[in-house]
Amino acid sequence: MESPSRTHDHSAGAPLPPGEESRPSGTGGHESPVHSGAVPVPEARRAFITLLGVDLWERFSFFGMAAILVLYLTAAPADGGMGMASQTATAVFATYMSLNFMAGLPGGWLADRVLGARRAVLLGGGLIATGHAVLSLTSAPALYAGLSLIVAGTGLSKPSLAAMVAAVSDTEKREEAFSRFYMCIQVSALLAPVVTGLLAEKVSWHLGFAAAAFGMTAGLAQFSIGIRALERVGRGPTRPISGEEARTAARRAGIILAVATAAGTALSLGALPLTAVLALLGLATVALPFLYLRTLSRRTSIDGKRLSAFTAVMGASAAFWMIFAQSGSVLSLFAERHTDRVVLGVEVPASWMQSVHPLFVLLLAPFVTRLRGAVTTKVAGALGVAGLSFVVMAGAALLAQERPVSMAWLVGVYLLYSLGEIVLAPAGLALTAAVAPPGFTSRFLALNGMFAAVGVVLGGQLYRLTAVLPLPAYFLLMGTAVLTIGATVAAMARRLRPNLPA
Repeated sequence: MESPSRTHDHSAGAPLPPGEESRPSGTGGHESPVHSGAVPVPEARRAFITLLGVDLWERFSFFGMAAILVLYLTAAPADGGMGMASQTATAVFATYMSLNFMAGLPGGWLADRVLGARRAVLLGGGLIATGHAVLSLTSAPALYAGLSLIVAGTGLSKPSLAAMVAAVSDTEKREEAFSRFYMCIQVSALLAPVVTGLLAEKVSWHLGFAAAAFGMTAGLAQFSIGIRALERVGRGPTRPISGEEARTAARRAGIILAVATAAGTALSLGALPLTAVLALLGLATVALPFLYLRTLSRRTSIDGKRLSAFTAVMGASAAFWMIFAQSGSVLSLFAERHTDRVVLGVEVPASWMQSVHPLFVLLLAPFVTRLRGAVTTKVAGALGVAGLSFVVMAGAALLAQERPVSMAWLVGVYLLYSLGEIVLAPAGLALTAAVAPPGFTSRFLALNGMFAAVGVVLGGQLYRLTAVLPLPAYFLLMGTAVLTIGATVAAMARRLRPNLPA
């Protein structure tokens, strides 16, 4: 996933025509918050490649760590792991993934008002690299500190990267730009689990985390070298914060940081139950995007009907990410415990199964991205294949009660995941960028991730049902629920379409 955040000539980011940044586009356009001056034509391709390069390395670190995290959390302490129960480990993973999305809200605000997109990417990348390095240490405090640093860094870097991609791309071809960007990033998602999984499962868990740290460091170096190609894009904040606003923000940030530090310390020392922390964070994750939308409706001139339609589509898309995000947790555990992974006498690391999905994305994206249709059609279709994937998993889990099943079951599920992601993710980003009022692009792109976070955290918490439900029943229940939501979106499409950008 991207939440979860994984995003042109047209493929290389054609420049906006002169004056385009100040007039509406054909899709409800807006001034890009990072586009202070159009990128000259000769630099457009270099700008796109620079942004692609840093995201390739950032995604390498992200997916490399995500592929081994749940396996590390559930591994026995004698084997170098944390010895967590599977339900707790999946909840930790889901909370971590959802917080990566949620962190885009303050990160996008800092980019828009304080840092500018470039500084946000540089600072965020530094935090991510440091977080992975901390994870390479062996202790519970290092685990929570490392994950927190990665969350903060991702929140700063991801919205800013997406906003700069929008800024250097032709406004009318923005969805195509995000689709191609999204497809190229899958190279990292393909290679990262192979590298980190081999090091983690065959040598040392913490060596796998160290490899992820190297990936982000390489990304920062690449971005620093190619930053000139961006010209004025992302050089400074779009709406610089006033002195009074800065003081208010600093006070609030200090309170939040103090509470988070105290909670993290208590958690590391065992004074605060992990399940309670996860539950509170889950409730906050579900509530925040809707509360933030209410705030935006009062502070912007966005049409109420358009905002309501946007909220309905984004809320429904969360159900897709609820299924999708369990790839790195629930399906990883299924691969490890219930799948026959022996090929030609050699056992394939369970984490390597995480590379199947991006492989399918690379193979299918050139064909699937040519599909045209309304965003409601794309969301309904993505929900359909996501729900079907868990119905398939119900059959696999039923057979696995007798003996380990073939890896072909998981391969088929990842094929369905890939089809859904290719259709849904770029369409969601493009819709969000088109709906965003002037000066709010980074925050609206972060809002897109926040709805994905809702699905991610719900999936992690709902897996606790497996304590009382057989695994086949859990998969069937989840799959049926998502199929129902997809059918509802399809039924409401005629009512929603007039209020959404074309």
